[in-house]
Amino acid sequence: MNDCLFCKIIAGEIPSAKVYEDEYVYAFRDINPQAPVHVLVVPKEHIACANEITAENSVCVAKIFEAIPKIAAAEGLTNGYRIINCCGEDGGQTVYHLHFHLLGGKKMGESF
Repeated sequence: MNDCLFCKIIAGEIPSAKVYEDEYVYAFRDINPQAPVHVLVVPKEHIACANEITAENSVCVAKIFEAIPKIAAAEGLTNGYRIINCCGEDGGQTVYHLHFHLLGGKKMGESF
């Protein structure tokens, strides 16, 4: 996607504070953190939102969930963390590239 913010970050066209990268996954610090640790974990393949996950591209999501425990450990999140995905306008999605918020570094309440 030519105008996708996260695609541009993955391509290195826009700077980011990268914390993890492999063949399928790119993770970087959120510029507006909502917790002491707030990392965005995205597939390198452009998938607009959770509604676009298919049998053909679901390996990207599996790779994200394989990477998240590694990222959490590297960030020192030994007591747990929260993973959030927003899908669509009513779900609060603002960037239409599938992404997961990894939040931690403090005790969180039950509500979102």
